[in-house]
Amino acid sequence: MSEPVDRLPQTRKSYDSSIFDHPDTAPLTLFRQWYDEAADHVREPNAMTVSSLDEWGPSSRIVLLKGLDERGFLFFTDYDSAKGRQLRADPRIAVNFPWQDMERQVRIRGLAEVAAPEESDAYFAVRPRGSQIGANVSKQSQPVVGREQMQAEYDAAVAEFDGRDVPRPDHWGGFRVRVFEIEFWQGQQNRFHDRWVFRRSDGSHEVANLDDVTAWTATRLYP
Repeated sequence: MSEPVDRLPQTRKSYDSSIFDHPDTAPLTLFRQWYDEAADHVREPNAMTVSSLDEWGPSSRIVLLKGLDERGFLFFTDYDSAKGRQLRADPRIAVNFPWQDMERQVRIRGLAEVAAPEESDAYFAVRPRGSQIGANVSKQSQPVVGREQMQAEYDAAVAEFDGRDVPRPDHWGGFRVRVFEIEFWQGQQNRFHDRWVFRRSDGSHEVANLDDVTAWTATRLYP
């Protein structure tokens, strides 16, 4: 049972994980290892918090990781949504994987770039048909009168695409998070957590190949 709000000052969990010492590997290798372990313990290990910026400051929401390689982390969205507009105007982005059940989190900072149309086409083609139709209908982040209007538009699209493939709309596709900093956080006793951050070896904030050990330097941080 969760604690009531009025007990927040006394609500805490003690961590007791094994020591996470110097990660002598490329960031991509370590992330893949942690992700594979999270897949056995976390309900949605690919759920990640994405933070973008507008004129008022940061804005966060949860999206799903759908691709990963040496170039970065891939997710998909409506380019006309709030995050889509924000990331196209200002590509600076932060990502967090909150793997509480593993007493871990991975924090990422980087730049978002629009994925190639071919990548968006390939992923869209394997989405469930209902999700494909929803992507065509939804005006993500825009006001709507009520659920009845949404449902009516969805039903109309079901009829429109009956008997044929659902096309990927031009306003829907992928963003790739190109990384210049990635931190691996492991909870420990007494809030003396293990934190290792990978930054560019040359000290810059340029993005780098996540699978290139020589491009990164791992530094232990105080908790």
